[in-house]
Amino acid sequence: MSVGRTSGTSAGDVRGGLREWAARIGRFVRGSHPPLPSAVFAAAWAYGVTGLFAAVDPAGSGWRPGGGTAVAAATLFLDLLLMRALDDIRDLDYDRRFNPGRPLASGAVHVRDLAVLYGAGAAAIAALNAPWPWRAGILLVQLLYAAAAVGVHRRWGRPPADRLFTGLLVSLPAPVLLHLYLYAGYLDACGHGPDGYGLAAVAVAVSAAGHVELAGKITRAPRPGERTYVTTLGLAGTAAAALAVPVLSAGLLAVFAPPGRWAAAAFAPLAVPALAAWRFARGLPRWPRPAAAAYPLAAYASWLVLGLAR
Repeated sequence: MSVGRTSGTSAGDVRGGLREWAARIGRFVRGSHPPLPSAVFAAAWAYGVTGLFAAVDPAGSGWRPGGGTAVAAATLFLDLLLMRALDDIRDLDYDRRFNPGRPLASGAVHVRDLAVLYGAGAAAIAALNAPWPWRAGILLVQLLYAAAAVGVHRRWGRPPADRLFTGLLVSLPAPVLLHLYLYAGYLDACGHGPDGYGLAAVAVAVSAAGHVELAGKITRAPRPGERTYVTTLGLAGTAAAALAVPVLSAGLLAVFAPPGRWAAAAFAPLAVPALAAWRFARGLPRWPRPAAAAYPLAAYASWLVLGLAR
């Protein structure tokens, strides 16, 4: 009888531990990766960037999103959750000072919880993409690289957290690999091999993403220790750079996408940072964060339109 009670208690402890872990992960998801807006962003990224590949591909006429695009959207949703977990682990000390309400910084979830989440999420991503070994391989490299970069930072403090441009260069391969994952899916759908137009599309997407990175950290009066490019480039320089990268993105797209009645869609998203710049110039203390978040969604929508219009 005592053996049975011990086994039952042990199983109950395991179930209770899993419930507690799931509850903590739920608090993390609600606080750091809200499901609905995160799902919208992941879907916009998957469909928009895949449309971008079609828009610049001379052989992209007739492209339409399919089941593989939907799988890519689900994959990006999971992958972005894992990247958010890594970012919160990397920035834990900083968030305890500047963002104490974040789930990890507040103690609502623990580093070991997020480590388990990362392993489980990586396995789910691999299973979801198992029918496409090349795509799964790209994702595996991306997940391993991102985890290794955070591990190096946590263990040796490299690169230093206050060197934003160095940190940006170190983290850049992760989103580039995600774009290459989407490109692999596009190539599977269109039935031809890679070419230089795909790299041009990646350059368009990476340039557009630079606006979110720069604009999201613009402030007129940085607090002591706050991470912002303003401390390196100055306020005017950071604002100029934040506006230059979406213009570069639209310009590259205009060069590589074929002309047509939908060509203006390449430049339409620039209205979002232009309006934000006008509002900021009128005295806002920080760059409008909703505008920084809205710009990539506008860009993804325009790229999808261009891809469908081929």
